[in-house]
Amino acid sequence: MNRRLSVFFISVALLFLAGGNCFSFAVYKKSATASFYAEDFHGKKTSNGEIFNMWAMTCAHKMLPFNTILKVTNLTNGKVVEVRVNDRGPFVGTREIDLSKGAAAKIGMIGAGTAKVKLEIVKLGPYTKASVVTGKKACAKAGIKYVQVRLKDVKTKSDSQIISEGKSENEITGLIPQEKIDKIKRVKRDVGKSWDIQVGAFSKRDNALAYAKKVKASGFSNVILQKTSSVVRVVLKNVESEQVNTRIDELVKKGYYDLVVRERK
Repeated sequence: MNRRLSVFFISVALLFLAGGNCFSFAVYKKSATASFYAEDFHGKKTSNGEIFNMWAMTCAHKMLPFNTILKVTNLTNGKVVEVRVNDRGPFVGTREIDLSKGAAAKIGMIGAGTAKVKLEIVKLGPYTKASVVTGKKACAKAGIKYVQVRLKDVKTKSDSQIISEGKSENEITGLIPQEKIDKIKRVKRDVGKSWDIQVGAFSKRDNALAYAKKVKASGFSNVILQKTSSVVRVVLKNVESEQVNTRIDELVKKGYYDLVVRERK
């Protein structure tokens, strides 16, 4: 009897230690086509009002509610990424999801442009008015029927479990990478020197110009374009050393956080 009890308690303990491994994600699509979007939309508003950052772990979906977390598995190579829905699209009925460039790179589909993927719902976002209205419009534009997804009796991993598996909250939700911002601010800058703060970089000048206008409209001055051999940068020029961190804080507050600080030549 004692031996049986010991085996029972050991089994229970192993199940407890396994924790999240006892749960499964809700499979949304076993096989679907994913594409990605990048420079042409970088810095523009997404359907939920955020500023699109092509390097954040986000995606566009026609009908899933905003802030839904999806696990995307590339069926060709097995690579996985988790993304947050913050936009609508793609407006092609045969394509299921548009990943940010950063997310697409993580699952190795940049070269091909599209990939067959499996989609699993890690966390379903709330069906807010904005989610429903934009979802219906996106589906109508793509020529498909709008359907609300309901997860019933499906056990999903909590956010804390996801984070404990080696992914930061920023990677999951596409929130501001505070560690990067803090690292930039910790750099010692000598008084008397001037700096340029890069807010964005684009392959096309028209996109850079449109982004620069957006930055100016946000209340920033001395916004210029800097052309390199490969990209056109949007920068705040000639910022004094003692003002750099203040400007960084102001930019982050306005939603600009893909920043690079360079000494002005």
